[in-house]
Amino acid sequence: MNNKVSIVRCRDYEPALVLEATKKALDLLGGVSAFIQPKSKVLVKPNLLMAIEPESGIVTHPEVVRAVIRLLKEIDCLVYLGDGPSVWGNEAEKEDAVYEKCGMKRVCDEEGAELVKFENKRWRKKFPLAAWLDKCDHVVNVPKFKTHELTVLTGAIKNLFGFVWKTHKTELHKKYFYVNDFSKILVDIYEEVRPSLTVIDGIVAMEADGPGTGGKLRNAGLLLAGSDCVALDSILALIMGLEAHDILTTREAASRGLGASDIKSIFVVGEKLEDVKLTNFVLPSTSMKLKIPRPIIQIAKKLIKYYPCVEQDNCTRCAICIQACPNKAITMKNDRIIFDYSKCIACFCCQEACPNAAIKIKKNIWAKLAGL
Repeated sequence: MNNKVSIVRCRDYEPALVLEATKKALDLLGGVSAFIQPKSKVLVKPNLLMAIEPESGIVTHPEVVRAVIRLLKEIDCLVYLGDGPSVWGNEAEKEDAVYEKCGMKRVCDEEGAELVKFENKRWRKKFPLAAWLDKCDHVVNVPKFKTHELTVLTGAIKNLFGFVWKTHKTELHKKYFYVNDFSKILVDIYEEVRPSLTVIDGIVAMEADGPGTGGKLRNAGLLLAGSDCVALDSILALIMGLEAHDILTTREAASRGLGASDIKSIFVVGEKLEDVKLTNFVLPSTSMKLKIPRPIIQIAKKLIKYYPCVEQDNCTRCAICIQACPNKAITMKNDRIIFDYSKCIACFCCQEACPNAAIKIKKNIWAKLAGL
């Protein structure tokens, strides 16, 4: 059943507990071999946003990745691990730093998996994706359960954006900066990649202004698994206190027939959904638009705006936000970060990339008057 989702509790990242919980999550679905052919080549794709410690809650925890690798090794798979983190300058050196600091190099060394870099590409529709997709028989998607200022949720579908080749991620943000258009691009990518299996790290989740250093950690104590990314993201939305179609990527993917978003069509096994919903889950600042009644949202969304701004006291002048901005709206002047809001497209790449939680969200007058 493609629309089958397993939910399993796991209280922390102690290796034996994570392996047991991951195995249970997959056994509830028929076992790893129900999705992955034994002796095949498998590309494992975690969420590695930046070079930061796993304890930050910003990246997929290496122990979840270790558990996935071990279960794949049990059916004699040749396992590769890779992601396309957003780095600038000396890319090879900085990608090494991401793998090292996030704990992926250590896990791969210990478990006999091969770390790979997305150095080559192949064009698919409107974007180039990593050529490693052509070299492997299966993709196992291992995202982190986090909020996101632009898309509200980064989960099963959004994690696949990391397959976009190098700095072309910036070009896609620049070209498709309206959230509706960007969500369609994310679903285009999902349609191309179609992971055979997804295991979501929700042991420590992120709420508030994620997906980077601006978010707040939430001990959710959950692992989710399944092959339908639409169904998985629908369940995550419900756990957050939202409806499935509040997430635009979920709505778009379901409209294309790429997965199940109706809870009546999703077969949940393991923990009961009502028992794992998170109370008072803090959504991103920009998600306040979800409170607007649908009949007036077309008018309101043209008036209500959110923009990034910098807290100068927290800023270290590292200039990563300048490098991350797809529309060149950020500069350094007199040792201060300056935003040119006439160029800002509110993609929040700057906030996502900031290593010091120095980028915050600014509301325009209409958003303040509306109390959003």
